[in-house]
Amino acid sequence: MQMAMERQQAMGFSVPPVPALHDAALRAALQHKIARKTVPHGALGRLAGLALRLGEILGTAEPRLRQPQLVVFAADHGIAARGVSAYPCVVTWLLVGTFLAGGAAVSVLARPHGVAQTVVDCGVRHDFAPAPGLLERKIAPGTQDSSRGPAMAPAQCDRALAHGAALVRALPGNALLLGEMGIGNTSAASLLVARLGGLELADVTGAGTGLDGAGVQRKLAVLREALAANARALAPVQALAALGGFEIATMVGAVLQAAAERRVVVVDGFIAGSAVLVASKMAPAVLERCVFAHRSDERGHARLLALLGAEPLLDLGLRVGEGSGALLAWPLLESACRILGEMASFESAGVSDKA
Repeated sequence: MQMAMERQQAMGFSVPPVPALHDAALRAALQHKIARKTVPHGALGRLAGLALRLGEILGTAEPRLRQPQLVVFAADHGIAARGVSAYPCVVTWLLVGTFLAGGAAVSVLARPHGVAQTVVDCGVRHDFAPAPGLLERKIAPGTQDSSRGPAMAPAQCDRALAHGAALVRALPGNALLLGEMGIGNTSAASLLVARLGGLELADVTGAGTGLDGAGVQRKLAVLREALAANARALAPVQALAALGGFEIATMVGAVLQAAAERRVVVVDGFIAGSAVLVASKMAPAVLERCVFAHRSDERGHARLLALLGAEPLLDLGLRVGEGSGALLAWPLLESACRILGEMASFESAGVSDKA
């Protein structure tokens, strides 16, 4: 087992092929089907665009969402020791326990919709007992402090990417909802968005877990140190290793694999969005497989969405994370598929749209 793991580290992570979705005939069929629904032209609004996207991702004019999977990626961050969060790292593993007990916000939101929940320990500073719904994929008990140097070694980043891809391959269904948990991970997300998105760090650094104005300024100063300490980490995987977290790197691998399999990727908030940004730098067509659930209240998320050319489905002022926005948006995806597959057309209803 150890020898196999060492070989995997030496080989590095291989990005799965994610070709662009170019099917003019399918797109035309979907557009025609939407246009013939028994509503005034354009009356379905953005729901029509969502139905079109789901059909194109799944490669059919009759899209059906099967066995949706919420995966919550959890890990700790060395930079949290610098006071970039309002909470200590112990909160990470305590909240993972809440997920597993079914009491977290995402657990409550997932149940009514039959969304399966898996929690992945990518690098939490705690040893969990085996539990239903928990996958142990720990790289290390938290990353190093990125304000002093790289958060993870290249081999660690490769392992995290490979773990993400492998866990998606093992999951059923055709939809992946992204969730995360990790004290300090808004800092890692801000660093990645600033570095790979070419945005000003001050424009993408916010309150995270609830810092006040002075706390945000302290956080910003520490993050500037991190960018300076990793100034040469410019390529996507280099930046991910130097600035990211184990949960973000594992999520990047999961997004790449889900995109390669033409699963619908439902993107939650700022941190999940930062993972999608990294994945899109490695395989640009990833973005064609994504549905962006909401615009969070975290500073920088609106700028990240604009950078990705994404129009989120909801704007509720949330700053929960965990996949909560993805779950709140999930009924809209189901509704779009039902409208496409079950709603009468002018022809089936015997109605002339010329009258």
